[in-house]
Amino acid sequence: MLIMKYRPLFFLISLFFLVPSIISLTLYGLKPSIDFTGGSMLEIRVSEEVSLERDQVREAVGDLYDVQNVQQVGPGQYSIDGNFVTNEVKENVLGKLREQFGEVEEVRFDTVGATVSAELIRKTAAAVLLVAGLIAVYVWHQFDELKYGVCAILAMVHDSVILLGVFSILGHFLGVEVDILFVTALLTTLSFSIHDTIVVFDRIRELYRKNRRVPYEALVNTAVIETLSRSINNSVTIIIMLLALVLLGGETIRWFALALLVGAVTGTYSSTFTAAPLLLLWEDIVAKRRELKRNRR
Repeated sequence: MLIMKYRPLFFLISLFFLVPSIISLTLYGLKPSIDFTGGSMLEIRVSEEVSLERDQVREAVGDLYDVQNVQQVGPGQYSIDGNFVTNEVKENVLGKLREQFGEVEEVRFDTVGATVSAELIRKTAAAVLLVAGLIAVYVWHQFDELKYGVCAILAMVHDSVILLGVFSILGHFLGVEVDILFVTALLTTLSFSIHDTIVVFDRIRELYRKNRRVPYEALVNTAVIETLSRSINNSVTIIIMLLALVLLGGETIRWFALALLVGAVTGTYSSTFTAAPLLLLWEDIVAKRRELKRNRR
C-alpha cells in the first residue's frame, strides 16, 4: 500500500485548512480577552428561570460599561468583559441589571491592569517561541540531520496556524475570545504535533539504517504504515474524551476543550500526512540539486 504516492493530495488537504486560517488571521486577527488587553470582568448570576441573550445584557449596561464581550459561563451565569470600571460604576451596572432582570447576584469582579496584560503577551510569545525552538533543536540533535528538525517545526507551524485560524473565525462570528487557557491549549498542540512525529521519524531512521539500498520513499511509506494504527488508536482515545468535554463539559471549559480537540486532530494528521511528506519533498529537492551539479560538470 503506497500511501506516500498521494502526498500531493495531503498537501492540498492542508492548504484547504491553512488558506482560510491565514486569510481570517490577516483580516480579523484574534479576539483577545482582558487577560491580554486589560480591563474589568464582572460575572453575574441570575435566576435560572430568566432566559437572557448576550445582546440583552450588552444593551442593558451599554451606557454605563463599554462591553467587549458577554459569555454564558454556566446555568444563569454570565461573564461581562469590558473597559476599566470602578466599584461605583460596577454597582451602578448591577443596579441597572436588577431593574431589568430581577434578582442579580455578583459572583466575581476582577480587574487586569495594562502592565500585567502587556507582560502576559510578552511571556506568551516568548513561551511559544522557546518551546518551538527547543523542540527543533532536540529533534535535530536526536536524529543528527537538520531535515528532521525543520520538517517537525513546519508540521507544528501547520497545526498552530490552523488552531489560530479556527479561533480567529470563531472570534469574528461568535465573539469567542482567546485567554490564558487558549495559550495552554496552543502549547499543548505543539506537544500533540511533535509526539507522533517523533515516533514516525524514529521508525524511518531505523528502517534507513537497516535498508540503505531501499528507495527513501519506500522506507517512509513503510514507516508510516507501521506507525499509523498506533497513532490513530492513541489519538482517538484523546479525541473522544475532548469531544465529550466540548459537548457536555459546560461553558466554562468549552472553548478550551475545543482548542485542545482541534490541536489533537491536526497534530495526529500532521505527524503522518504533513511531516513525512515534507521529508520526501526535502529529499526530492536535495536529489534535484545533486543532479543539477552533475549536469554542470
